[in-house]
Amino acid sequence: MIKGLVLDLDGVITDTAEYHYLAWKSLAEKIGIKIDRVFNEQLKGISRTESLELILKHGEKEKTYTEEEKQELATRKNEEYKTFIENITPADLCPGMEQLLMDAREMNIKLSVASASKNAPTILEHLQVKDQFVGIVDPASLKQGKPSPEIFHKGADLLGLSPAECIGIEDAEAGIEAINRAGMFSVGVGSKESMKAADYFVEQTAELDLKTLVEKAEAH
Repeated sequence: MIKGLVLDLDGVITDTAEYHYLAWKSLAEKIGIKIDRVFNEQLKGISRTESLELILKHGEKEKTYTEEEKQELATRKNEEYKTFIENITPADLCPGMEQLLMDAREMNIKLSVASASKNAPTILEHLQVKDQFVGIVDPASLKQGKPSPEIFHKGADLLGLSPAECIGIEDAEAGIEAINRAGMFSVGVGSKESMKAADYFVEQTAELDLKTLVEKAEAH
């Protein structure tokens, strides 16, 4: 019996990927590294520290900075990103998400957020949907990021449910792997190729229909 939904934030509830990209691009340029949208695909769904390491490696500068300096660079990126997300409004909910949240309320399905973003509470407030979620997993409490299942186990714990009673929704391959390893029914948003490990997938959030998801998960 499905009683909970554990959702990723970026690319599922709202698309802040563009803001992340602009902030990383700006930081990379300041330290003499060029990144483009193709490279940026690698940064989706992973932590700030891991993203910075990939950028430095890409620019052959992984040995240039001390750990302390890397922390400083990651903080600078986040400060710029935070100025971008100040402008988020309810209009920035992904297509179909408003309906999904309404359906969850009607069907008595509890919601939590499993995101690597430390800014998730702020973003949900700007979207004016924070009160609809029972809880938000604190990424600082995690020993390992996705594809470890830990974040989805915690997402289910926040709801007081077992992973088998929940559906996980993700748009990143590492996230789908994390949901599968957690023992949840996995729903992917993206291309058939990138979401091939998902139990069920849609190409766009607008196609997410809660009744269908619950039926698929319970028949699984």
